[in-house]
Amino acid sequence: MLTLIDALNAASESRVAIGHFNVSDLVAFNAIVGAARELKRPALVGVSEGEREFLGVTQIAALVRSVREEFGMPIFLNADHSHSLAKAEEAARAGFDEVLFDGSSLPFEENVRTTRRAVEAIKSINPAILVEGEIGYIGSSSDVLNEPPKGMQPLTTPEEAMEFMEKTGVDVLAPAVGNMHGMLASMLRGEGEKRLDLPRIQQIKRATGVHLTLHGGSGTNDEDLGSAIAAGITIIHINTELRVAWRRGIEGALANHPGTVVPYKLLATAVEVIQEVVLARMRLFSTPREERLAS
Repeated sequence: MLTLIDALNAASESRVAIGHFNVSDLVAFNAIVGAARELKRPALVGVSEGEREFLGVTQIAALVRSVREEFGMPIFLNADHSHSLAKAEEAARAGFDEVLFDGSSLPFEENVRTTRRAVEAIKSINPAILVEGEIGYIGSSSDVLNEPPKGMQPLTTPEEAMEFMEKTGVDVLAPAVGNMHGMLASMLRGEGEKRLDLPRIQQIKRATGVHLTLHGGSGTNDEDLGSAIAAGITIIHINTELRVAWRRGIEGALANHPGTVVPYKLLATAVEVIQEVVLARMRLFSTPREERLAS
């Protein structure tokens, strides 16, 4: 069975990226699995601390494992934004493929120290688990926001990225490169998109040589996403777009079938709406920029 590091290495060599999609219920999970099966592409399922608390840590791990075994598909599980060592270790023991230990809200040196301890603890449980670290605060809400989060930090520098990598030993790095968690309400009205610092991504990739993750991909300019992959991004996180699709799917199902009380009949519409979003993102991420420009 393909491992996550194998999938990341293959994506990097092909100059494509793997989509990381967060779930908090079976609706989004089924949509992601359906899209991955249709396109025959690897996917990362992400669950934050809050999402893990709602779903159950061992339960979501068992669910992903069952799908991987039944269909033989490369679907992987990430403990997204783990802020405590206990939560990170819990996910590692449950069999997650990756753990993001997020100390990005801490001062740089403290982030280095706590992330290093997390790497040592997680690797002692299972050396094969990939550990991701994050530098540069990009907000924390994966919701639709009226204005950008307050307290946004300066963008990550190549020098910081190199020092962080050398001192922590993380396998994957999530830098701040103009990205932001969540979406602005104006983006839903088509009044703007997030734009990325593409030269900075390339500089950080050259400085570190590790796989880079782009958090807060929802609402980001498509051309920027393609260029970011070409510059060195290997994983792209999408969450808020799925939440918006979930809401629209549920509202549409209730409006079209006001007398229906059977949950799975209503929820099927939300699965379809979310799956279309996942399919579109996976197609974008899995098509090399050169091919898209030539088409």
